[in-house]
Order: sequence, then C-alpha cells, then structure tokens
Amino acid sequence: MTSFTAWTPDAAAARIAVPGEHDDKYSRGVLGVITGSAMYPGAAVLGVEAAAHTGVGLSRYLGEARELVLQRRPEVVTADGRVQAWLLGSGMEAPDERVRAAVRQEVPVVLDGGAIGLHASAAGPVVITPHHGELATLLGVSRAEVSADPAGFARRTADELGITVLLKGHTTYAAGPGVSLTVTHAPTWLATAGAGDALAGILGALVATNPSAPLAELAATAALLHGLAAERASGGGPLTILGLCAALPATIAGLLAG
Repeated sequence: MTSFTAWTPDAAAARIAVPGEHDDKYSRGVLGVITGSAMYPGAAVLGVEAAAHTGVGLSRYLGEARELVLQRRPEVVTADGRVQAWLLGSGMEAPDERVRAAVRQEVPVVLDGGAIGLHASAAGPVVITPHHGELATLLGVSRAEVSADPAGFARRTADELGITVLLKGHTTYAAGPGVSLTVTHAPTWLATAGAGDALAGILGALVATNPSAPLAELAATAALLHGLAAERASGGGPLTILGLCAALPATIAGLLAG
C-alpha cells in the first residue's frame, strides 16, 4: 500500500510566489510554451490562458497556434529567448524538433500530451502530467491496471524513472523524490475537454515563478488550484475551462488570505 499525504490549501499557499515591489516581468518568471497543433489548437490557448491567470511575468509561445493565442492573450511574446521553465506537448500527438530542442535546455520542464515520452531526454528536472491511459502507455501496462492502483503506479513511475509524476483523475496523485501527495478538490463537472490543458498551464506558471521548489509540491498545488477554481466557476453546475481560468485569480487570493 502506497501512503500519500493530502495536500492542503495552507500548504499550497506557501508554494505560490507573490511578487515584491522590486520585481519585474523577468524576475517574476518567464514560461516557454510549445503546445497545440493544427488538430488541437485550443490546447495552446487554454494552457496560456491558465498560466496568465495563475501569475507569470511573461509567456513565450513558440507553437503552431500563434494567431489564436495572440487573439486571446496579446501580451504573449512569440520570439524565442530565455525562460525559467517550459510547458511542452499539450494538444500535440507527437513532439516536433522545437519541443525536442526545448527539453534539452537545463531548466525545469512540464511534459504533457505528446511530449510525455521525452522525459528521458530532459536536461533539467521533469514533471509529467499523464491521465491514466497515457501513464499506461508509458509503462506498457493496461489502463485498467493503472486505474485499479493509481497511487501505486504514480509512486512506481516516479521511483523507476527518477521524475515527478502528476497523475490526473478525480483524485490526483503527485509523486516525486521522497514526496507522495494527493489532491481531491475537484467537482465532477471538471470532467470536460480542455481541463488537462488548463492544469498544465497552471503548473507551468507555478514552476516558472518558483523553479527551486519541489516539483511534486508545485504539481499538487496546481491540482488544488485547478480544483478550487473549478468549484468557484461551477457554482454547483456546469463550467467552461475559460471560466475556470477566469476564477484562478480570486482562488489564489483566497488561498493567500488564509
């Protein structure tokens, strides 16, 4: 039996980087983003939107959905440059050369969707964000096996691959070196398209703004923010992912206020 500790709002609040009076857009954290594709361009929009509402100094978007991302978030920079973290792979069926080059940089990387399989190529710390089916594919087991013991498989993957794992589900598991955390703050209405893209964006922002923190704790914080913002956006009924993103600032303010 794998023992996981419930991640609390108070613990999450301590992992949110609050800017000081001398911070600027660069010191607050720069997130590089290569997500989306011709088939799934919305994944890029949702990830960038979630990162913006979580709090990041600057986002550099270098993926295929440039025009859609800029229409939604005109402050996004589309020129290459230095970053504190990368968010890669959401809405992509397979990594392209831009993703492969980014993962070789010595900064933390959040690997989602089609980039999950690049974990062994990363030069910096890695957190992957699979759902049960994606983790099953990565490990060469059945989805039913993962779903029967998600905590055990999250812990096993972290230990065997030497990475941090955020295994998504109604109960989410974050496992990293010496850390096993669980998050259950999510309404059932959150089972909707785009939810994972937003979670990846939240996590990318947290990593870019707090790159020295344990990745498992940032992953659990992202899952908790994701769930609490969904509750706020839902109000007990259906929600949209853009609505979830819009609820993030008030959700974060509530956590910081204690």
